[in-house]
Amino acid sequence: MKITFLTAGGIAPCLSAAIGALIQKYNELAPRAELIGYLNGYQGLLLGNSITFAQHVKDQAEILLKYGGSPIGNSRVKLTNIKDCVKRGLVREGENPLQVAANQLIKDGVDILHTIGGDDTNIMAAELAKYLADNDYDLTVVGLPKTVDNDVYPLTQTLGAWTAAEQGALFFNNVANENTTSTRQLIIHEVMGRNCGWLAAATARDYRAILDTKLFLPGILVDRTRWDIDAVYVPEMEIDIATEVIRLRQRMDKKDGVNIFLSEGAGIDSIVKELESQGETVALDAFGHVKLDFINPGKWFAKQYADMLGADKTLVQKSGYFARSAAPNTPDLELIKRSATLAAKAALDGTSGLAGLDMEKDGELSLIDFQRIVGGKPFDIETDWFVELLNQIGQPKGKKLS
Repeated sequence: MKITFLTAGGIAPCLSAAIGALIQKYNELAPRAELIGYLNGYQGLLLGNSITFAQHVKDQAEILLKYGGSPIGNSRVKLTNIKDCVKRGLVREGENPLQVAANQLIKDGVDILHTIGGDDTNIMAAELAKYLADNDYDLTVVGLPKTVDNDVYPLTQTLGAWTAAEQGALFFNNVANENTTSTRQLIIHEVMGRNCGWLAAATARDYRAILDTKLFLPGILVDRTRWDIDAVYVPEMEIDIATEVIRLRQRMDKKDGVNIFLSEGAGIDSIVKELESQGETVALDAFGHVKLDFINPGKWFAKQYADMLGADKTLVQKSGYFARSAAPNTPDLELIKRSATLAAKAALDGTSGLAGLDMEKDGELSLIDFQRIVGGKPFDIETDWFVELLNQIGQPKGKKLS
């Protein structure tokens, strides 16, 4: 039996650990199985680049539980985007990437494919499994859901998201000390989250939990108000900039600084509209998503607010790479191990699907049909803990965007 692993998309604090946990489970359930990994996601599958997990790797798989990143590499490749695959040299003109990938799996004699990635990764896995089934090749595909955005339907929680929020909070715990380097300082903490504000909201929640554990010295600059958050902006909530400027200007005047947690997708439509009105062409990735590095949301918000708040200094800090590259924390690692156990058992039974916490089954860990997987699940801004967070920082709850 040959079992292969593939990690794709951006990294998250679960990829290495998920492979480690799967290896451990297969050591128990199918010790004679040959384990391989395609290098750099679907790119490696298309190019036929793979590595075999030697016995010493299988014997020491627990080491992978302590690492971030991926031991077999990642890439962003969409198998149904033929033009992009040709442009990148992954297939030749006239070739169908799905067929090329399927032929490689057949050539390699793969029985089970584990995909570890977000909605795009696992939707591609479903397309691949269907293509193979339609062509009379029996392949079991079982995915594990990773994304720091926590935006995959119908999952209550994706692997790595808890850790990313915790690490983003730790990141800003140091950055916040920069408030002492200038008078009237505006600090914007840009957090990952293209369409979903869960990570920005959870990072803000975890950061304020850190503040609850610290001792401060009122009367000098070591006052909690200077370290606290003044606004949290997420894509699902309307931002009334005019009203917010009035509120935040009062904060700036009172405590000599303003701290904003910004989900990178917040206000993205306004930013794109402004750039296009200036004649700029907004770059898109292989999946048709706006390249956020190109539009730089944190910089845009800083530009909007700096003068209106009378800021002497503006600092934009992004915790994304720091947070997403971490090793999993204890809650994530526990969920990774449970998910890997279900995934391996289902795969050996010949059942394809995604191992995840199913919101339609009250969050029960289940094997979910790939056809139910959809990206872009929004964060519910009516969630009790988020409403309480906004109340605590004195931010009016914005109108919910559809």
